[in-house]
Amino acid sequence: MSYLAPTESFEKEYQEQETLFKAQPPIIQRFLEAQARQVAEVFVQRGSRVHFSLPDRVVAQTNGALSTLTIPQHLREQTAGGLRDRLSGNDVHVTLRDRLSQLEQSSERAVGLGAQLIRHTTAMHMVYNMLPSGRSVTYMPVEDEDVPTIPTGDALEPDSAITASTDAIAEEGKNEEGRGSLLVPYVAAARRFYLPQWVAFDDDDKLLVSSVGEAEAHIASMQKFLTVIFAARSLAPYMVADEEYQRKRYGMLGQLINQGRALARYITRDTIRTIQERAAAQSLNRGLSLSLPYFDDQELKTDIYHFVVIPAGRIMFVPSFVVRAAREEEVKVDQDTRFDLSTRKHLLVELKMLEDAFASTKE
Repeated sequence: MSYLAPTESFEKEYQEQETLFKAQPPIIQRFLEAQARQVAEVFVQRGSRVHFSLPDRVVAQTNGALSTLTIPQHLREQTAGGLRDRLSGNDVHVTLRDRLSQLEQSSERAVGLGAQLIRHTTAMHMVYNMLPSGRSVTYMPVEDEDVPTIPTGDALEPDSAITASTDAIAEEGKNEEGRGSLLVPYVAAARRFYLPQWVAFDDDDKLLVSSVGEAEAHIASMQKFLTVIFAARSLAPYMVADEEYQRKRYGMLGQLINQGRALARYITRDTIRTIQERAAAQSLNRGLSLSLPYFDDQELKTDIYHFVVIPAGRIMFVPSFVVRAAREEEVKVDQDTRFDLSTRKHLLVELKMLEDAFASTKE
């Protein structure tokens, strides 16, 4: 996965669509924004059917001058998706794009422009209105990786007495009467990321929230954030030329991969502790299989790597079995073409953690 830079053609198309939207009178802009809200909701949720209306008129540039074109009434109400699409498995990501493309190619110029405006306003709504804005951040990539994931901000930045909305959360039930909510600043490690409220681990994989379940909920929130971003690009590819799109994509992509990997390493350490406890209690003498979590930065989700340490049966557990199994899996992962370079390195780190934890254990 590489940083997506806008091409010249995308920049040109983006500017054309922005100019078209801004040429519309305020009442038409508000109408388009209302349509965008309902279309975007269905599009993000990948529904099977969406209804939208084209405006009754659009303002277009004709021969260098602005002119108003009327959209015929019988062409204003539009639908994408239906029973046949549901049966064939086509969701609105396919049907809406196809329907808008058909309308944009209409012989009625006003219809084509109206469809362009629906597409553009919906994509803009996804990026600007469906997602929170975060801090200005800079990430650097781990060696040999394409996606920057390590925040470069000053972790020792002092807490401010005046806290911005992106720096603190308002805790309900802890405010004094008549004095509003209590603002609780995020820790320095969290403030280095785009949205501190979804940061669950610091640089040392220390849990900053109350439970692994809460950390997983933060990961899910970040994944949903990027789902909206990618949906906007899917509907209108030229959105990559939008500065806010790039800012939000960059900020959240680095944060999600960073935190997803931290969660996987945290669970791996917990797995190591569990094995050590069960070994001490001599409850691992009937075999041992492991399911090691790792974060796939292509799919942007946590996956599981399964392997057998000790086959099922009455075999006495010794730590060297774990060391040998971890080393064998390291060789397999290193040669597995299903993993991209950065995911492979991440999984190898976890296998090395497992190996080192038992290499020093006395048998």
